[in-house]
Amino acid sequence: MKIYVLVGASGTGKSYQAISLAKGKKIAYIIDDGLLIKGNKVLGGYSAKREKSKMAAVKRALFIDDHHKNEVAEIIKRENPKSILILGTSDKMVNSIVKRLDLGTISLRFYIDEISSQDDIKIAKKFRMQEGKHVIPVPTFEIKKDFSGYFLNPLRVFRNLGKGDHDEIDEKSVVRPTFSYMGKYTISDRAIRELAYFAIMKVDGIHKINHIDIDNLSSGIVINISLVAIYGYPIKSVMEAVQSHVNTEVEGMTSLNILSINVFVKNLIIL
Repeated sequence: MKIYVLVGASGTGKSYQAISLAKGKKIAYIIDDGLLIKGNKVLGGYSAKREKSKMAAVKRALFIDDHHKNEVAEIIKRENPKSILILGTSDKMVNSIVKRLDLGTISLRFYIDEISSQDDIKIAKKFRMQEGKHVIPVPTFEIKKDFSGYFLNPLRVFRNLGKGDHDEIDEKSVVRPTFSYMGKYTISDRAIRELAYFAIMKVDGIHKINHIDIDNLSSGIVINISLVAIYGYPIKSVMEAVQSHVNTEVEGMTSLNILSINVFVKNLIIL
């Protein structure tokens, strides 16, 4: 197995450039901030960007935790990749990751200033310093459940491959980790209920909302809605509209991962 590494200081755009570099070198696997990634899929690991402090994030990225290390090492052994790209902030860091996962000898080193322009690096540093934005080189749907409640947005990068070739879109995710802020970011159940109420009342065919209950789980939330509908409206269509409106409003405003929206019609009223 060939081991490639990409080295660059924090906030210089390594994760942003990782997919393009891996595609150009035909490297199918990437290790970035505690995650093992293949193409558009996270195979295993735990993202350092979910940690609550910078120190905890560094330990996670270095696979200090034995359970975390063993999980990723076992997946690599099972997948038996021909090559893998490891991202790190320094030569010392990538050396430590390679040693910790017992991957052997590094075949080739890339440095961020060799594959990215100085202007691009400056832009990346600006977004990191001013807005606390971090990039994860996988589509948002792959990590949404793991980042429920974080500010998480998709990032699509258009790449023109030249005349006669097909254009490609690289999909990445932008997240603002907890350690990028001063203090804690929390959303109360009351706020979620009010957002859901606002969304439901936009739907034609609803007379009254009885209850909105929120179940909080580690991977997201479940919203249970009890209501009274107006007789004469198609019930199935009304309930689907309620689910759609609530999902759009709550996810858009809170970044919470909604696992399900359960709608119960307790009564019909004739107006």
